[in-house]
Amino acid sequence: MKIQLILLLSLLCSCSSSWNTEKNQALLQDAKENFEILNTNQINKTKYQLRIDLGKKLYFENKLSANGTLSCNSCHNLENYGVDNEPTSPGFDGTRGGRNSPTVYNAAIHVAQFWDGRAEDVEAQALGPLLNPIEHGLKDKAQTMRILSDAGYKPLFKKAFKGYKYPFTFKNIGRAIGAYEKTLMTPSRFDDFLSGDVTALTDTEKRGLTKFIEVGCVNCHNGMGVGGETYQKLGLEVPYPTKDLGRFELTKDEDDKHVFKVPSLRNVVKTYPYFHDGHVKNLTSAIKIMGKHQLNVKLTGREVNDIKSFLNSLTAKELTF
Repeated sequence: MKIQLILLLSLLCSCSSSWNTEKNQALLQDAKENFEILNTNQINKTKYQLRIDLGKKLYFENKLSANGTLSCNSCHNLENYGVDNEPTSPGFDGTRGGRNSPTVYNAAIHVAQFWDGRAEDVEAQALGPLLNPIEHGLKDKAQTMRILSDAGYKPLFKKAFKGYKYPFTFKNIGRAIGAYEKTLMTPSRFDDFLSGDVTALTDTEKRGLTKFIEVGCVNCHNGMGVGGETYQKLGLEVPYPTKDLGRFELTKDEDDKHVFKVPSLRNVVKTYPYFHDGHVKNLTSAIKIMGKHQLNVKLTGREVNDIKSFLNSLTAKELTF
């Protein structure tokens, strides 16, 4: 009787999946045409280890704020997938900015930084909040360097930037933090799938990936970051209610009104709330909104759940920092 039960369960398990070899390979091929395996080697760790170490120390340094209470990690908490799960983040005195703080994980592979792309790379991005009056609130570059000098950082800069005529500079703060952020990559089960392991995703996740590609989510959320590589108008198909003018504030180009950098979807299940202003609290709502306003598609409940399931496969297998 026990043997018969085992055989029956085995038979049921073998028949429960409709994903045969041919179907799995077809989906894998579609995925490879739209996505890339995450490249975790964004920096030569052997060559730049001292710079990375300095960047990590600076990333967690509370002294780099007007009242000594705020670090990069305050808004981009590395133990919490690089976010604070707040709609918008409080600065050193509690004043909140106007846009959501995106995750720092995998940010180094993005086309640019910030929602409007105003910083070219993570090195430039790291410097912006320091002198922002409602973020870290430091007065100027000179004050920043005095703080670091008093905290004993000069020798660390000299070692990390050996060969530089002027190693202890404001710009090198960004270079150091940027070097550290280039190590913050989060491979997921989806990368295992892209590598050829079709068992890395569940049947539901595969259905979600299929739908993600079919309905057009992949038109913007593609590549290594599953997003982060292009800019797009929010409300492309159906106007979206937002007063934020996006890149227009930077470029003054009418075509850039309500245009934002497409966010990466890696770790998206963990990095709520969503959108540039963080007003969408859960992923189910975000998927429905994107379907309507970006694609003019009304997704069924099952389709939303399947896509959400697929997005879960983009969650880091582990966080290292």
